[in-house]
Amino acid sequence: MMGSGNGVPAVAGGPAPHIPVLGRQAVDALNVRPDGRYIDATFGNGGYTKLIIAKFGPLLGPLSGRVLGLDRDRSAIAAGYGLVEASDGRLTLVESRFSEIEDAARGFAQGFVPVDGIVFDLGVSSMQLDRAERGFSFRNDGPLDMRMGPDGPSAADVVARASERSLADIIYRLGEERQSRAIARAIVRRRAEAPITTTKALADIVASVVRGKPGDIHPATRTFQALRMFVNDELGELVAALAASERLLAPDGRLVVVSFHSLEDRIVKTFLADRGETRGGSRHAPEVRRATPTFTVLTRRVVTPDAGEIAANPRARSAKLRAAARTGAAPRATMPDLLPDLPSLADVMRGA
Repeated sequence: MMGSGNGVPAVAGGPAPHIPVLGRQAVDALNVRPDGRYIDATFGNGGYTKLIIAKFGPLLGPLSGRVLGLDRDRSAIAAGYGLVEASDGRLTLVESRFSEIEDAARGFAQGFVPVDGIVFDLGVSSMQLDRAERGFSFRNDGPLDMRMGPDGPSAADVVARASERSLADIIYRLGEERQSRAIARAIVRRRAEAPITTTKALADIVASVVRGKPGDIHPATRTFQALRMFVNDELGELVAALAASERLLAPDGRLVVVSFHSLEDRIVKTFLADRGETRGGSRHAPEVRRATPTFTVLTRRVVTPDAGEIAANPRARSAKLRAAARTGAAPRATMPDLLPDLPSLADVMRGA
């Protein structure tokens, strides 16, 4: 999720029209080296990438640092070509989702593994929210789409096909919406009368059920969030990316994740606790042999924006940053169970 610019110095590609939330803290946590290799896994408007390149300094040639920028949103990749040209060969952009990050890095023509740092800025960007035709926001009417990439079912398809129970589960588990059952009933009742194909139509249905108080978030906020996360399998993609990061990072390579949703933050926190955890025995139980930690957690307390950043960019208010450094231990073959219990997208499209 990207914030509005606030006077960040010009770097390669010119002054950044947007900077990422917690951008300074995230790039500091990456511990950027002038000759390092870094992945900006959510390129967006290029905010993190510009800050990383600025840390490289003027050095060019074979010892110059490199950034591999990834984004599943084709329009973000297209908009970043100006920065590619201005970066003097230090930036390559690839259209890729989180689950493909390892293929993108290992397929890099100049060699990009092992990696010295990977940064993730989770959620939806302001660039996506502000374009009504993308269907992410209820504030401007547009088609009920919400897809970050060009493929797969849209939010309108899910709303049209999912059973009432599945809709309620999705809205409750991903949106943490307590009135999910009433919202699902209202959606099913309304779609029997006419297809729900626009953001305004869905927002109006939710608002007819969820009664907010002055000063509260919009009644449809949690429902839209849940559908967006489900359509794009955002939590599944995150889990795949965390596992891949463990395989890609060099010893002391940095993993930095900025999240905006409690479920995302919980996944990152649990993953790092599992990979960095060491437990000895006690006088009441024999010592248990544990796998060697693969990460050293750098943020014992989660990093959040200060009042100034939140005032400048209200979208930053829920941001949380966690960071860790890779140890020299071999990556593990298995992952802890990190995902909520949800129907698959394929089952939903069959009416489950």
